[in-house]
Amino acid sequence: MIWIVEDDEDIREIVLYALRTANYEASGFENGRDFLTALEYSEESPPDLVILDIMLPGDDGLTILKKLRQHPLHQAIPIIMLTAKASEYDKVKGLDLGADDYLTKPFSVMELISRIKALLRRSNIPAAAQEHAYANILMNTSSRTVTVDSIAITLTFKEYELLHYLLINTGIVLSRDKILSTVWGYDFEGESRTLDMHIKSLRKKLGAAGELIKTIRNVGYKLG
Repeated sequence: MIWIVEDDEDIREIVLYALRTANYEASGFENGRDFLTALEYSEESPPDLVILDIMLPGDDGLTILKKLRQHPLHQAIPIIMLTAKASEYDKVKGLDLGADDYLTKPFSVMELISRIKALLRRSNIPAAAQEHAYANILMNTSSRTVTVDSIAITLTFKEYELLHYLLINTGIVLSRDKILSTVWGYDFEGESRTLDMHIKSLRKKLGAAGELIKTIRNVGYKLG
């Protein structure tokens, strides 16, 4: 089930039609109040992905995003933000708060469907019962948990996938293009700011262990 929160009825209906044509179950909401109310009543079957517009009546998309990422039952739901064309601040802020992806209006419905498929494909991959560790960072891919010095760290879906990719390639310099291609799963050329913001957020959540993620100037990143 995919939910879209968008106050523009034309955009909302077009996206809902495209989703249903692509064989997804979908529901639409015109404001954050109705969306959050519906979410309260669906705790046993929350949406698999949320498309969230930033400019909404009442609570805006960034406020709603923050609420979701602070809620233990909803913090891992993949979220795609819809942003205004010239609003670079909204994009950066959304990624910093834990959005997994964003699209700038006006956007291609086909590109939206492609990004949805990429996010859902990764979120639905069964995790093997194994652990990855480096220094004081421990990831259990069976329970999808991360700890630093045995203290649990809450990560968004994309932050988790990014850390996982760094952990399985400890000591290897990974280019920006390689990380974007592997973790995001499609051509993300020109959107390296997305990666930078996720690295920044990941480092912050890891605390002192975040310093283990090294920036390789003009190339990319590595762990260790």
